[in-house]
Amino acid sequence: MLDRDLFKKCVQSNIVLLTQAFRKKFVIPDFQSFSSHIDELYESAKNLTEGQVADYIPQLAKFSPDLWAVSLCTVDGQRHTVGDTKVPFCLQSCVKPLKYAIAVHDHGTEYVHRFIGKEPSGLRFNKLFLDEDGELFLRADPAGQGASNAEKFDYVMNFLNKMAGNEYVGFSNATFQSERESGDRNFAIGYYLKEKKVRILCSIEVTCESASVMAATLANGGFCPITGERVLSPEAVRDTLSLMHSCGMYDFSGQFAFHVGLPAKSGVAGGILLVVPNVMGIMCWSPPLDKLGNSVRGIQFCTDLVSLFNFHNYDNLRHFAKKHDPRREGGDQRVKSVINLLFAAYTGDVSALRRFALSSMDMEQRDYDSRTALHVAAAEGHAEVVRFLLEACKVNPVPRDRWDNTPMEEALHFGHHDVVTILQDYQNKYNPQEAPKKKVKETTENNLDGLL
Repeated sequence: MLDRDLFKKCVQSNIVLLTQAFRKKFVIPDFQSFSSHIDELYESAKNLTEGQVADYIPQLAKFSPDLWAVSLCTVDGQRHTVGDTKVPFCLQSCVKPLKYAIAVHDHGTEYVHRFIGKEPSGLRFNKLFLDEDGELFLRADPAGQGASNAEKFDYVMNFLNKMAGNEYVGFSNATFQSERESGDRNFAIGYYLKEKKVRILCSIEVTCESASVMAATLANGGFCPITGERVLSPEAVRDTLSLMHSCGMYDFSGQFAFHVGLPAKSGVAGGILLVVPNVMGIMCWSPPLDKLGNSVRGIQFCTDLVSLFNFHNYDNLRHFAKKHDPRREGGDQRVKSVINLLFAAYTGDVSALRRFALSSMDMEQRDYDSRTALHVAAAEGHAEVVRFLLEACKVNPVPRDRWDNTPMEEALHFGHHDVVTILQDYQNKYNPQEAPKKKVKETTENNLDGLL
């Protein structure tokens, strides 16, 4: 049992965080609903059976193809995990943007890019080739000139631990030994890189949960959302995300940038490190890979995520809103939205309704009695509002409330014959099989003339 003084002592160091939580001021206000959507996307991708586990590294070949995990961490520290999220796996190539970020943090962009380019190479990840336009190989020495290999390793591991909020970051000696025993081509590349003073860190081990915090640190401008510590400079984060966006997914990078539109990095262990800037970091992990070396389930999850939510970098254009925005869909926001919409319909305020439609509000949303703005406008006899909702917003003309009443029945009951005539005309044209669920969101893209 807590008395008042002990309760205050417990919460005082976290009072800002608790206040944000109670007021639903986090970046994802309705996190429970958002998490449910994530679970659905996870289950959908789980059914995929395509792809092959990487077998050119014997230790990777031992992983079950059934393993599948998704973890996310928002910039406010909201967490959600589903699947095999506590199983350790190696970052492999997912470590490349992280070590690049460390280099830029320590030395600055100009210095680092004296040695590396910014363009995707168009080459296989194990191609025996290296020039200024190749993959992001690190020549800068962040641990200082003359440092031993152990000191350099500890230096990088310390950074990665900070990015992960001091959650699990390890080293898989089994994978390291497995690659030593089987990687003749990698040895050739390794000696070539050794000549160029390059370090390889593919055997760094994480879980989905700890890696999602790393991604969230990038999403949060270099501040770890779990510890609040500044880990990376804004410059390092910006440049890292830029290169992830253009070069992060092997030969699928262009397709991924087009369809998903988010910075990401994949690895042959089956991980995909995904960043939604200013919102969250996500780690997907499933060992079966497609022909280009990317996780089959991970690619599907990322594609589905951006199909459902407006996280694509270019979704947030003012008049393009076919998707959900979980950043605005808190419970309180939805209640206010319904109240404002129905009040405008009640008072006949077409100007307010036009503003709502242009701001991507769902003009078919309902109150607790399942009444829509069209019900209210019809009952009040506001013919101009009814015409606007039908013509410009393309709302369903025959929604039914909890008492099974339609707007037509409301207009008849209150004797608004001009409204009845308008509704009859639209009901005759209306085909519910062709009507999308969210007409207003089509409206903001294709019918601006009608709204304006």
